[in-house]
Amino acid sequence: MKTTKIFITGTVQGIFFRRFIKEEAEKLGLKGFVRNLDDGRIEVVAEGKDENINKMIAICKKGSAHSIIKNVQSQEIRNQGFDSFKVLSL
Repeated sequence: MKTTKIFITGTVQGIFFRRFIKEEAEKLGLKGFVRNLDDGRIEVVAEGKDENINKMIAICKKGSAHSIIKNVQSQEIRNQGFDSFKVLSL
């Protein structure tokens, strides 16, 4: 089990990107959350099997149909014990 924080920079707000991430995370069996940040980035915290975390990072780098991904940064963090995957608001 691995927990990773991912920051996505680009055209990612106002295009249903958070919903896209939630759907993809649920397909992979990941738990955690996705939210918009004040600076225009998206933050994803995902917890699950190592290979599924790696798949989520790849999905973030590819983006959705309407997104333009400029940068993706990820870092492993301490497990949080999430029970579902949620879309959070600021």
